[in-house]
Formats: sequence, structure tokens, C-alpha cells
Amino acid sequence: MRKMIFGLLLSGMLCAPLFAQGPIDQRQQNQKARIRQGVKSGELTRNETRRLVKEEARIRTAERKAKADGEITRKEARKLDRKLNKASRDVNKQKNDNQDRN
Repeated sequence: MRKMIFGLLLSGMLCAPLFAQGPIDQRQQNQKARIRQGVKSGELTRNETRRLVKEEARIRTAERKAKADGEITRKEARKLDRKLNKASRDVNKQKNDNQDRN
């Protein structure tokens, strides 16, 4: 039962819109796919997955905040880019740390 709930929670959080609207959205899509693949292959533990999903959620929140005035400034775009770079490194690090989900 816990596995099913965890799976539903994870799939709901990682569901990606069908149409990305820009490079930031595309990077988020790619990272979500990498996390899904890591879960499926067992490369990511539950705690690692939870941390990565939360990190992605914080990036989405920052993106919404940046878009609140109608457009993303260069400064905001650089900040989002740095956050996405860090998230990408975190996904890579967690997928390759030799910890299994078992």
C-alpha cells in the first residue's frame, strides 16, 4: 500500500505538461525524465527522490514568481539557470552514488 501511495505521489509530482513553453521548461522536463528513469532503474532511493522532487518544486515556484510580472528578466533567468544547473548536478550525483533503492 505504501509503495502504491509513493508511486502515485511521485508520478503526480513528476507529471510533465505535454507542451513546454521555453528553454527553462524544457530543462525541467528533461530533469523530471531523468528522475523518473532513476526511480524506475532503482538508482534513486526514496529519500533521494523526495529531495530531488522538492528541489524541482522550489525551481517551479521560483519560475512562477519570476513570471508573475509578465516576463522573466535576464537576472531572473540567470538565477533560474543556476538553480537548474545545481539540480542537474544533484540528480547526476544521486544517480551515481552506488546506493540502491532496495
